[in-house]
Amino acid sequence: MKYPIKKEGSKVLKKWQTYIILVFIMLIWGFNVPALKTLVSEFTPVTITSLRIFTAGMTVFILLGLMGKIRKPTAKEFLFIIAGGLLNVVSHHYFLSVGLTGTSSTNGGLILGTGPLLTALMATIILRNRPTVIKIIGFLSGSVGVTIIVLSGGEGIGGLKMGDLFIFISIFSQALSFIIISRAAKTLDPRLLTGYMLVFGSVVLFLISLVTEPGGLKQLGGAPAWIWVLFFASAILATAVGHMIYNHSIGKIGAAETSIFLNLNTFFSLLGAAVFLGETVTIYHLVGLVFIVLGVVCGSGTLEEFVVKRKQKRFLDGKQNHQA
Repeated sequence: MKYPIKKEGSKVLKKWQTYIILVFIMLIWGFNVPALKTLVSEFTPVTITSLRIFTAGMTVFILLGLMGKIRKPTAKEFLFIIAGGLLNVVSHHYFLSVGLTGTSSTNGGLILGTGPLLTALMATIILRNRPTVIKIIGFLSGSVGVTIIVLSGGEGIGGLKMGDLFIFISIFSQALSFIIISRAAKTLDPRLLTGYMLVFGSVVLFLISLVTEPGGLKQLGGAPAWIWVLFFASAILATAVGHMIYNHSIGKIGAAETSIFLNLNTFFSLLGAAVFLGETVTIYHLVGLVFIVLGVVCGSGTLEEFVVKRKQKRFLDGKQNHQA
């Protein structure tokens, strides 16, 4: 009877390690927001985004090459790569970059905050993965936290604009891509899938930029050195390593459970803005953080695991006492 308990304990420990790593990735992604704002203001958005993602994709292949994890995908896996690249890279990044120029930060933040809920909804419909009551509470709590934080900016929710629609398309595309990644992870290493998706998506984005931003490449030569340091830090740490780990986590704990951690992006991006851009963090942001943390604990399944462990421990203790 001891071996199954040890095996179960090992699984719980690995999940907790995944949770901690995901929080660290959310910190990197949150701090990456001020970096992206700087890059987009220095260059044309779609052009620099395509180059940044291509750099990230090549970094993923270098890392996987050192690990001996590169292989040619099958025909079915290649379809997953195309679908995931078009949704997670092309559609998500294109509509996000264009949408943020045509709406308020409040509306944009609210729409982006619906990502975990959309992912859970897609998982329920497509994967028949019905969330428990506790997880639903977690998703709603996280959304409340995000709403409090973005509304604290004082802009209010103005009339919806075309930019709001673009951002919704962006986050919907990303949520749908997580379901594809979850399915593809059954046969293809999510890290390798990430590399193929990033390279494929970046090439498509670059072709789009040649049409929409014909003078984009001319701006690259006049940028100062520190901008390029920021560029490579964002590409390698946030996009390459971050997406490798995040997509790998989807294969481990599920799309809906992993996506709930995206709620932490809102707070960490505000923290990054305060540290690097001098913006103020208010009491509303801290209240929002409480709801976000509650959402992560409930939505990720952490609270359910804790409750189950307590019940198992009480059952085993009661059984031992009865035998004694």
